[in-house]
Amino acid sequence: MDKIKTGIIGAGYIGALHASLLARDERVSLSAVFDLIEGRAGKLARSSDATVCRSAEELIEKVDSVYITTPNTRHTALALEALTAGKHVFCEKPMATSLTDARRVLDAATKSETVFQVGHNRRFAPVYASLKRMIAEGLDPHSAHIKMNRGELINPAWVADPQTTGGFLYETTIHMFDMIRFLFGEVKELVAFGSSHEYPETDDFSVLLKFESGMHATMASVADASWLFPFERVEIFCHHATVVTREMESLTVSEGLDGLVTTHSVHQLSKEEKWGYSQEDRAFIDSVFDGRPAEVTAMDGYKSVELVDMCYRAVTG
Repeated sequence: MDKIKTGIIGAGYIGALHASLLARDERVSLSAVFDLIEGRAGKLARSSDATVCRSAEELIEKVDSVYITTPNTRHTALALEALTAGKHVFCEKPMATSLTDARRVLDAATKSETVFQVGHNRRFAPVYASLKRMIAEGLDPHSAHIKMNRGELINPAWVADPQTTGGFLYETTIHMFDMIRFLFGEVKELVAFGSSHEYPETDDFSVLLKFESGMHATMASVADASWLFPFERVEIFCHHATVVTREMESLTVSEGLDGLVTTHSVHQLSKEEKWGYSQEDRAFIDSVFDGRPAEVTAMDGYKSVELVDMCYRAVTG
């Protein structure tokens, strides 16, 4: 196969990050960029030796695969357009900000013969990949606690705008909804409580989950908790053992009645590797070249939106 001609729609931080990673893959030719802010598109295009397109439609027509890295609420329309055009699609999370739109994308991706991957990068992060492997190899959790707490919704300003994010839970917390399903399987029951404090939307959530396996978990996500490391954490409680993640920096295991503690750190890796960005881009290109389904499918994207939707419906009644 010749090089995959790839285009990026959305030339902000995450678009530029993917562009830098794709530039290292000899199988890829980053050939086109589009952004509503022309100057931003031009800057990314110059750094990538790509062409600036005048519209998303023009870009989709020119390339073999499309990276959708726009604000959340614009993902659905672009994903549907790219799939209809028969392009391979990497869509940053969330693939939609409503269950109806998520179903539309899922249906289109299912009918398509191209690769569709959702950008849940944490699945590829070494800390979480190791934890998943430990569970597969016999770690038997019976409960867990998950948290993802932001310090504020001020910088950048758009994170406080539901018209852009789709709502607080769709911005960053959706990663953890995907992660709990990735680690523990399908959710059978969900109870949620929410309140609003600093921002017009609901910005503080407490969630209780029961999985089909019988396992249960609590989850907390707050938008105004002040920045405190680790802002993201998973604690898994097993039979005389506890496993704890500290963001994507380390994995600590305490086991036995005397609490023998072992910590595995990945601090020496680059952020792109620690956070799984390098691995998810490589996986997407592998899927395109090998003609196999993506490692994070449209169904995975749908299920994460479904859990967020369940949470919002539980809170609003």
